[in-house]
Amino acid sequence: MSDVMSGSVTHCPVGNSRAHGRSRAASFGLDASVLVALLAASSAPTPLYPLYQDQWGLSALAVTVVFSAYSLALLSALLTTGTLSDHLGRRPVLAGALGAQAVAMVLLASADGAGTLTAARLLQGVATGVATSTAGAALLDLENPRRPGRSALTNTIAPVAGMAAGVLISTLLVRFVPAPTATVYALMAALFTAQAIAVTFTTETVDRRAGALRSLRPRLGAPPAVRRTLLTTGTAIVAIWALGGFYSSLGPALVRLVAPAAPQAALGMVFFTFSAAAALTMWGLRRTDPLTSAIGGCVVVLPATVLTLSGLHGVGLPAVHGGAALAGAAFGAVSQGVLRMLLASLDEQYRAATLAAYYVLSYLSMSLPAIAEGAATQCYGLGTTSHAYAVVAALLAAAALTALAVSRTRTGPRSSPRTRPLR
Repeated sequence: MSDVMSGSVTHCPVGNSRAHGRSRAASFGLDASVLVALLAASSAPTPLYPLYQDQWGLSALAVTVVFSAYSLALLSALLTTGTLSDHLGRRPVLAGALGAQAVAMVLLASADGAGTLTAARLLQGVATGVATSTAGAALLDLENPRRPGRSALTNTIAPVAGMAAGVLISTLLVRFVPAPTATVYALMAALFTAQAIAVTFTTETVDRRAGALRSLRPRLGAPPAVRRTLLTTGTAIVAIWALGGFYSSLGPALVRLVAPAAPQAALGMVFFTFSAAAALTMWGLRRTDPLTSAIGGCVVVLPATVLTLSGLHGVGLPAVHGGAALAGAAFGAVSQGVLRMLLASLDEQYRAATLAAYYVLSYLSMSLPAIAEGAATQCYGLGTTSHAYAVVAALLAAAALTALAVSRTRTGPRSSPRTRPLR
């Protein structure tokens, strides 16, 4: 920024420093809003799935395929473009991804069947994969030394806050707007277009360097600096993201099964309960030792699944929402704890790759079980499948709890000196 300042500012180091600080703060805020908007767009279809089922006669399997198409496309983007912004710069990559996201919203607004809906979700997944790793890395680049941990906190809270916002806004539109399946995407398209333009005026945080084409080769792996941590926490990531996939893809169908008379607009609110609880938990535990946070989250998975399933045995809708709230708390505790351990004191060259590795494992854990559950629902019904899914999630959480407890025994009860509390 100082290279383009006027002469009067150039001769005033204090004023120049303040202007530079304001520019970085604005860039930080914009990048955070991008993460919120991206995940809001990803969760916005959840309350709309029952509408699509009624209009187009979609099965539960078709819904999970549409849901998983997004996740698998996002994974493909992470595997190929996870480090692209390290070579081309954060601004051009993020602006291009947001432009593609706006196009995906237009396609979603005009979808007229499962085929076009799936195609639009594929484009959305690619754009989201590119944008999330880039915006997340930019937030880490903009870390303020006087507020250590703020970037990591934003990287954990912004996505789940976005998911909650997306479900809530979409639910309200279903209730009050005549054409919700078009309106929500039209609003998101306008937002992404504005963000794409705004990104071009933000502070660039990395220098361009060679190797952009070479970086597009698909790769699956974590940087050496975080490999051990990712192996230790991997089962916990699988468990809580698989739970997230259950509530986001089949949550509305579960609500309809438990409470057939529930209004259409209320069907997607179970995922809002899940994501809102996750965001609040992340904020509440921001100063807790990250390993303790992850262990606590794994402990909560079993009562969360038991409470949700009790809704199928006469307890009713409050139990489903209570279970979703507990599952969201588990998600928030585990994901923020794991990300804090992964991102602690990372060198700049590993930031984008580390986030990409984390999201690859996360979205695989969300999408593949959801597809399997959709197929099982066709054969055995939603009730039986939900019970089986809950048992698997509880077993994964138990395995994760064991791995994390062993890690604590080896490293001691106190957090690593490299891992600082979030502020």
